[in-house]
Amino acid sequence: QVQLVESGGGLVQAGASLRLSCAASGGAFSTSTMAWFRQAPGKVREFVAAISWRGATTDYADSVKGRFTISRDGAKKTVYLQMNSLKPEDTAVYYCARTGIQFTITDRAYSNWGQGTQVTVSS
Repeated sequence: QVQLVESGGGLVQAGASLRLSCAASGGAFSTSTMAWFRQAPGKVREFVAAISWRGATTDYADSVKGRFTISRDGAKKTVYLQMNSLKPEDTAVYYCARTGIQFTITDRAYSNWGQGTQVTVSS
Protein backbone atom coordinates (compact mmCIF):
# COMPACT_ATOMS: atom_id res chain seq x y z
CA GLN A 1 0.00 0.00 0.00
CA VAL A 2 1.38 3.36 -1.04
CA GLN A 3 1.73 5.95 1.69
CA LEU A 4 2.21 9.65 1.04
CA VAL A 5 3.36 12.15 3.65
CA GLU A 6 3.34 15.87 2.93
CA SER A 7 5.40 18.51 4.69
CA GLY A 8 6.50 22.10 4.26
CA GLY A 9 3.28 24.01 4.79
CA GLY A 10 3.06 27.06 7.00
CA LEU A 11 1.97 30.65 7.47
CA VAL A 12 3.63 33.21 5.20
CA GLN A 13 2.99 36.71 3.92
CA ALA A 14 1.88 37.48 0.41
CA GLY A 15 4.80 37.41 -2.01
CA ALA A 16 6.74 34.81 -0.05
CA SER A 17 7.77 31.32 -1.15
CA LEU A 18 7.24 27.84 0.23
CA ARG A 19 8.33 24.41 -0.91
CA LEU A 20 6.07 21.47 -0.20
CA SER A 21 7.42 17.94 -0.13
CA CYS A 22 5.64 14.62 -0.47
CA ALA A 23 7.51 11.49 0.53
CA ALA A 24 6.21 8.22 -0.90
CA SER A 25 6.68 4.72 0.43
CA GLY A 26 5.36 1.25 -0.18
CA GLY A 27 4.78 1.48 -3.91
CA ALA A 28 6.21 1.87 -7.39
CA PHE A 29 7.04 5.57 -7.22
CA SER A 30 9.07 5.47 -10.40
CA THR A 31 6.05 4.49 -12.47
CA SER A 32 3.53 6.74 -10.75
CA THR A 33 2.06 9.99 -11.95
CA MET A 34 2.11 12.40 -9.02
CA ALA A 35 0.04 15.49 -8.43
CA TRP A 36 -0.84 18.22 -5.99
CA PHE A 37 -4.40 19.27 -5.26
CA ARG A 38 -5.71 21.84 -2.80
CA GLN A 39 -8.89 22.58 -0.94
CA ALA A 40 -9.76 25.94 0.53
CA PRO A 41 -12.41 26.34 3.25
CA GLY A 42 -15.89 26.07 1.77
CA LYS A 43 -14.59 25.18 -1.69
CA VAL A 44 -14.23 21.99 -3.66
CA ARG A 45 -10.86 20.34 -4.07
CA GLU A 46 -9.02 21.60 -7.12
CA PHE A 47 -6.09 20.49 -9.23
CA VAL A 48 -2.83 22.39 -8.79
CA ALA A 49 -0.05 20.54 -10.63
CA ALA A 50 0.91 17.11 -11.94
CA ILE A 51 4.07 15.43 -13.14
CA SER A 52 4.47 12.25 -15.18
CA TRP A 53 6.45 9.27 -13.95
CA ARG A 54 9.58 10.30 -15.83
CA GLY A 55 9.07 13.96 -15.13
CA ALA A 56 8.91 14.76 -18.83
CA THR A 57 5.34 16.02 -18.69
CA THR A 58 3.90 18.56 -16.28
CA ASP A 59 0.66 20.47 -16.11
CA TYR A 60 -0.56 23.32 -13.95
CA ALA A 61 -3.76 25.04 -13.05
CA ASP A 62 -4.03 28.41 -14.77
CA SER A 63 -4.12 30.12 -11.38
CA VAL A 64 -0.60 28.93 -10.49
CA LYS A 65 1.17 28.88 -13.86
CA GLY A 66 4.39 30.83 -13.74
CA ARG A 67 4.45 30.81 -9.93
CA PHE A 68 4.46 27.11 -8.95
CA THR A 69 6.80 24.36 -10.11
CA ILE A 70 6.34 20.64 -9.59
CA SER A 71 9.32 18.30 -9.62
CA ARG A 72 10.28 14.84 -8.48
CA ASP A 73 13.33 13.01 -7.16
CA GLY A 74 13.20 9.30 -7.92
CA ALA A 75 16.07 8.41 -5.64
CA LYS A 76 14.32 10.04 -2.68
CA LYS A 77 10.83 8.99 -3.81
CA THR A 78 9.74 12.54 -3.22
CA VAL A 79 7.71 15.04 -5.21
CA TYR A 80 8.00 18.75 -4.58
CA LEU A 81 5.88 21.82 -5.16
CA GLN A 82 7.85 25.04 -5.22
CA MET A 83 5.46 27.91 -4.65
CA ASN A 84 6.63 31.45 -5.35
CA SER A 85 4.86 34.80 -5.23
CA LEU A 86 2.21 33.38 -2.96
CA LYS A 87 -1.16 35.09 -2.80
CA PRO A 88 -3.87 35.01 -0.13
CA GLU A 89 -6.04 33.04 -2.55
CA ASP A 90 -3.46 30.24 -2.42
CA THR A 91 -4.51 29.57 1.16
CA ALA A 92 -5.69 25.95 1.37
CA VAL A 93 -4.85 22.47 2.51
CA TYR A 94 -2.51 20.98 -0.08
CA TYR A 95 -2.72 17.28 -0.83
CA CYS A 96 -0.25 15.03 -2.60
CA ALA A 97 -1.73 12.26 -4.73
CA ARG A 98 -0.57 9.32 -6.79
CA THR A 99 -1.97 7.31 -9.66
CA GLY A 100 -0.59 4.30 -11.50
CA ILE A 101 -2.44 5.12 -14.71
CA GLN A 102 -1.56 7.50 -17.50
CA PHE A 103 -0.98 11.18 -16.95
CA THR A 104 -4.16 12.86 -15.75
CA ILE A 105 -5.33 15.87 -13.77
CA THR A 106 -8.65 14.31 -12.77
CA ASP A 107 -8.75 13.75 -9.02
CA ARG A 108 -10.97 10.67 -9.34
CA ALA A 109 -8.11 8.91 -11.13
CA TYR A 110 -5.80 9.24 -8.12
CA SER A 111 -5.98 6.31 -5.74
CA ASN A 112 -3.51 7.33 -3.05
CA TRP A 113 -3.64 10.55 -1.05
CA GLY A 114 -1.63 12.14 1.72
CA GLN A 115 -3.08 13.69 4.83
CA GLY A 116 -2.56 17.24 3.61
CA THR A 117 -0.49 20.20 4.73
CA GLN A 118 -1.91 23.64 5.51
CA VAL A 119 -0.67 26.67 3.60
CA THR A 120 -1.86 30.05 4.83
CA VAL A 121 -0.94 33.27 3.05
CA SER A 122 -1.65 36.53 4.82
CA SER A 123 -2.16 39.81 2.99
